[in-house]
Amino acid sequence: MKKPVNCRYFYGDYFRGKEKEECRLLAASPENTRPWKRGHCDSCPVPAIVIESNSRDLLLEAAVKRRFLSEHVEVTFAVCSKHMQQLEDPLYCPMCAAELQGGSGS
Repeated sequence: MKKPVNCRYFYGDYFRGKEKEECRLLAASPENTRPWKRGHCDSCPVPAIVIESNSRDLLLEAAVKRRFLSEHVEVTFAVCSKHMQQLEDPLYCPMCAAELQGGSGS
């Protein structure tokens, strides 16, 4: 039995016996040239990034990369859509951090 996927980008349609599954993040990313497989979700960093990031308005792009004999999902681009700032580290938006530091006095 497959491990359940808890990711905002995972789509599964099982209505009336259908077994359609896809990663909408990879489907929308222009850099992704490799086909998505359900096994990529098991080691994907995206759900953890979405939870742990200090930006609640995070937009990501990802691609399936091949390393040695295995394939894995890698985040290739991250933006905080609230501040329209490209992020070097998808876990940390400096503008969101500044708001949290300065906005606690109200």
